[in-house]
Parts: sequence; structure tokens; C-alpha cells
Amino acid sequence: MTSSTYAIAIGSNRRGRHGDPVAEVRAAIAALAGVHAVGPIVASAPLGPSLRRYANTVVLLDSDLSPPDLLVRLKAIERAFGRRRGRRWGSRVLDLDIILWSGGSWHGPGLCVPHVAFRGRGFVLRPLCRIAPAWRDPVSNRTIRQLHQLVDRARPRD
Repeated sequence: MTSSTYAIAIGSNRRGRHGDPVAEVRAAIAALAGVHAVGPIVASAPLGPSLRRYANTVVLLDSDLSPPDLLVRLKAIERAFGRRRGRRWGSRVLDLDIILWSGGSWHGPGLCVPHVAFRGRGFVLRPLCRIAPAWRDPVSNRTIRQLHQLVDRARPRD
């Protein structure tokens, strides 16, 4: 397989061996091979039952791995950081998700690229918009900038 670019979402809302969630996100970036762009780390409210706020970012990385093989590598990094299988959307030291792939779409057991929920998640779109605003979602054909603007307009104001 030739080299592909991936957008990987990184999130943490629990202290781990590297420190607070922001430190865990930074350590995860360092653990990933092929990173060539890093979005800003943003704070976000949790989805689901967790009460702890998240630190989130998105990175772009180049890899010769197929989407399923990269997912295996990402899950191994999560485990090395202390992630254990548990409650869906619960607190976690590290969460790594494949959001986009330069190869377009991928559908297989346990993996769907683009990520099925990324279009409505400001905590993914905000940092991704800073590093890849012109990347087009292969499903909606909208750019990341357009998707971010849609989510930003729909967000309630304080």
C-alpha cells in the first residue's frame, strides 16, 4: 500500500501516567509515527455519562498502513496508555479515532471511515479546521471549514 494521510482525533478526560488529560494528549501525539500537523488542544464537555471534561485535538499523519491495520496500531497505543475496555463514553485516559483517510471511505468490521459522528462534533472539527480546512468529507462533499461553520452556527451561545 502507498502512503496515505489520516486525520486522527485524540481525546483524554482522565489522568494517566503522563499527567492530566492535556499531558496525556501531548504524550499520545509523541507516540504516533508520521505526524506532520497538530491542531490546537481544545476543552470539551463529555458525551454520555462521564462527568469529566475532555482535552481534544486532531493530528494529520502519514502511514503506509491500511485503515484496519492503523486501527490495530491505535488500539495498541490506547492500551499502552492504560485504556481498558469499559462503559461506552465513560472516562478514559486516551481515545484515538480515525476520522478521515486520504483514500476516501472505508467500511469493514469495527471500522467506518469517515468516522460516523465527526460531522457534528465541534471538538473534532475545530482543531481539524485549523490544520486541514480544505479537506473534503467524501460522504457530504463539504470541506472541513464548511462542516465546522455548520456546527459552530448551531452551537448555543452563552
